[in-house]
Amino acid sequence: MLWPGTVVGAVSGYLIASIPGAMLGALLGQALDRQLRLKSWQDLRQRFKGQAGLRNDELLFIMLGRLAKADGAVQPAHIQQARQEMHDLGMEAPAQRRAIASFNRGKSGQDNLRIDLERLGLQPHAAEGVLRACWRMAWADGRAGQGECESIVLWGSWLGWSVARVQALSMEYQPRQRPPASRESSYEQALRLLGVGANSEPAQIKRAYRRLLSRHHPDKLAGSGATQTQLREATERTRDLHNAYATIREQRGFR
Repeated sequence: MLWPGTVVGAVSGYLIASIPGAMLGALLGQALDRQLRLKSWQDLRQRFKGQAGLRNDELLFIMLGRLAKADGAVQPAHIQQARQEMHDLGMEAPAQRRAIASFNRGKSGQDNLRIDLERLGLQPHAAEGVLRACWRMAWADGRAGQGECESIVLWGSWLGWSVARVQALSMEYQPRQRPPASRESSYEQALRLLGVGANSEPAQIKRAYRRLLSRHHPDKLAGSGATQTQLREATERTRDLHNAYATIREQRGFR
């Protein structure tokens, strides 16, 4: 690893006072690297540009946006999970707008989050909360893809967490295990869940899906005094409807 402050200090010290100066400059530079948590030249450039650190809520939703996009197109379940996180955090309109902007920013994948995550690692409770939210987003569509898992493990390491500890946290958010089912029985279950038949027209299936999705959407419970258990059950019901509709579309070959 190339510590920029250490290198700059050593070179500057050598130019001023030869080898003794280089040794002293390297020590001072190393102290600066540790104080400012500089581990690359990019970190140093960001400091000199005066780039302010991200707010915790901005950092969270940038991460959630990146996860939603990690393994392909953002799914409705990802959008719903982002809304659920805003609701759980009690965000008012201005904070929600900031969160949405951060989520969209995160989808581009352009931000280097390491400095901000290392800073957040000094706040253990907040760091754990961010990782939990990330796993909820990763599992929002019923599966945590490779890109999502790799990102969360990397972010966890920047927060100071071991790989095993990060992965163990994932187990709390995996969908409930169901007995394995054949492709045919899964299709039949999906039809029953949407209340349609094998011969129903695609337009009819789509209307049934949208009607049920609207009826069971967790946003319907927002502000109604619903418990966390009720909100989680509504989220799982929405996820089941999404998966059922995807199964029927794949079986029937329509979009």
